[in-house]
Amino acid sequence: MTTRLQDLKSRLEIGSPGVRMVGIWGVGGSGKTTLASSLYMESSCYFDGHHIVENIREESNKYGLKRLQENILSAFLKAKVEVHSIVEGKHMIKNMLRQRNVLIILDDVNDVDQLEALAGSHKWFGSGSRIIITTRDEHLLRTHKVDEVCPIRLLSHDEAIQLFNIHAFNEKDPTEDYDTLSLRVVSYAAGLPLALKVFGSFIYGRKKNEWISALDKLKDLPDLKVMDILKVSYDGLETYQKKLFLDIACFFRGERKSKAMKILEACDFHPEIGTEVLRQKSLITIVDGRFDMHDLIQEMGHYIVRGEHPNNPEKHSRVWKREEIINMCFGDATMENEIIEAIEFDGYSCDHDQSSRFCKIVSNMKKLRWLNVGMGVCEYEGPNFLSNELQYIKWHGYPASSFPKSFQPMKLVVLKLQGSMQKEVWEGCKHLPHLKVLQLRHMKKLLSTPDFHGLPCLQKLTLFCCYELEEIHPSLEKLTSLEYLKVLDCPKLRMFPTVVHMENLKKLGIEACCLEDGEIPSGIGCKKLLELPKLPSNLAILLADGCNSLTTVGDCHQNCKWLCQVSLRGGGIINDGGRLLQSMLEGKAVENGPMLLRLPGVEVAKTFTPPLLVGSRCRLQLPENWCNDFGGFLMCAIFIHKLYGSDCVWIRMNEATSDTNAQDDVVWEESVRDKYRSTWVWYISFGSLRHTTWWDQTHKALLLSIEKSRCTSFGIRLIGKKSRSGLTGISIDSSSDYTSKFKIEHDSKSALTISLTAYAQGLY
Repeated sequence: MTTRLQDLKSRLEIGSPGVRMVGIWGVGGSGKTTLASSLYMESSCYFDGHHIVENIREESNKYGLKRLQENILSAFLKAKVEVHSIVEGKHMIKNMLRQRNVLIILDDVNDVDQLEALAGSHKWFGSGSRIIITTRDEHLLRTHKVDEVCPIRLLSHDEAIQLFNIHAFNEKDPTEDYDTLSLRVVSYAAGLPLALKVFGSFIYGRKKNEWISALDKLKDLPDLKVMDILKVSYDGLETYQKKLFLDIACFFRGERKSKAMKILEACDFHPEIGTEVLRQKSLITIVDGRFDMHDLIQEMGHYIVRGEHPNNPEKHSRVWKREEIINMCFGDATMENEIIEAIEFDGYSCDHDQSSRFCKIVSNMKKLRWLNVGMGVCEYEGPNFLSNELQYIKWHGYPASSFPKSFQPMKLVVLKLQGSMQKEVWEGCKHLPHLKVLQLRHMKKLLSTPDFHGLPCLQKLTLFCCYELEEIHPSLEKLTSLEYLKVLDCPKLRMFPTVVHMENLKKLGIEACCLEDGEIPSGIGCKKLLELPKLPSNLAILLADGCNSLTTVGDCHQNCKWLCQVSLRGGGIINDGGRLLQSMLEGKAVENGPMLLRLPGVEVAKTFTPPLLVGSRCRLQLPENWCNDFGGFLMCAIFIHKLYGSDCVWIRMNEATSDTNAQDDVVWEESVRDKYRSTWVWYISFGSLRHTTWWDQTHKALLLSIEKSRCTSFGIRLIGKKSRSGLTGISIDSSSDYTSKFKIEHDSKSALTISLTAYAQGLY
């Protein structure tokens, strides 16, 4: 508590002139009120007047804001005051306190109207006044424009043990026999003071066997007092925010935010604003790009889902525990279920019988909207019914049967099938007006794709390792909504629709297929392709690795002015790679984002100026005013081996010191071995670096090195600012799915390490 109290004091700046409002923000039961009260008891003597307004959320609901205004006025006037309206109360508080130096604690605020009625602005109070607000809602504090937001820190392990011992044993150190049991409680509470106090008080004076029984109970039945206090934040949410929170608590804690957000978007939960509200209300956190939350907050979510039927998962809205689902499989498989709306099942170890039983219970779920299934076998009886409420389906190991004929999921947004034995996904043409993502992976017996006429909103299509697939339905070429198209390792594919009319296509990747020029007059393929065909003008990413006969990019450099990533590895030598590079540098996409070009051989490297140096290091001398006269760094490197997958290059940048010796630098010269190597060229704009700590316009020279990759030669130069007027098209955000992934790995005044990932995923 001492450290937290000192931190709060430093933010309040007690004794200095002016008025300061400081908010203490955190989850329920985290010690906000305790901290504010401690400050009040210690510092109230320094003010002309002081008052604590307790339990504002509860008191305002019971008695209204006028009663709270009257309490404040009465406390400072030391006589009973009557307020006839909230507006009158505001004027009275302002007139009474604007010349006085006061300390006011506003405890448990949950609505901005409360702040406007009780402490409307800094002008209400005299110089030297301090207003402390405790709340679970950070946004409320930001809206009221407080001077500081002080996030409450939960207790450390040692602090938690001390607090628990005080309540459980009335002393700081427990009886020796209870050490292990005490640690179990402390671990369960995870630093939440409320839980430690409640659990400690409950088991005070009880016998050891009663302790063990109480702890075992917590595994299945959480403490209701703790749950009720935590649940206050949940109760204040809107309906869609409640559903969003419960989905995260049940399915997505620990999941990458970027991945989970797209799934939640498919469920129409408005996750961009929704997750921010949950974070501001201390219900979730984002740690290293992943969703997280306090253990007891998650338990509260599970408690809400289980409701009045904790041991009957068939009456839960969400089901995710494997043991419960297996038990359901051996229950009454004929009873319809209109309660379960989301289910996640790991059935990889299930046999034929269990898999078939699972499909039977899924067939009874009439309100299912979210389905994530993994099966280890494919020879089992599939579902005879699937809910038409489904918005998201991911199924690994779907059986050989097509989807049921009655399945007309008008709300479906994402369909991902993997390892299925289906020959066709569904019979005929289905109208799915909201489907945005269709991913078919390792569909070993798939003969044809669906008819795309019924998928007017499809944005992302992936066909991966569909070994029997011979034809993509020709209706694809009329799908103007498509943004992402990737076809990989479909060796029997012979016909590919035209892509040039796909005006919104931003990422195109076709690899390890056996298409030929004569079979794709206006498409793109590999193996025997000699020249890149005409491509959509808004294309941002082109992946065409393994085109063995490709020697020219054709008119690609003239038509595609939004390219930010091109990969043509594993093929022939590209004769006009320099033209493509120049076109990409002059394009709109690289104004404030990265650009990457990967080509086989070293043709582009041979013409790079200044010449590449042998090794993975090089030095760049910077001219005067370099940060204003130029737009970015252009780097070129040769790698000794082919790189596959989500290739990532790390570049470290240091200011070169005067003792950096450039005399040992050796200029790279082409050799016979270089024909088996690949060239990477990437551009990094100054706009993506100016926000870093490392950025300093006084730098005179830089020393750069490539790390974690086998680089044989490396070079760099500055690129001047280009006039890009006249370019029109769809703007591509540098943080979107359709750019090379640029990331700051280390940032300090002395050094900057960045990584550039080649394959932008762009997938749900």
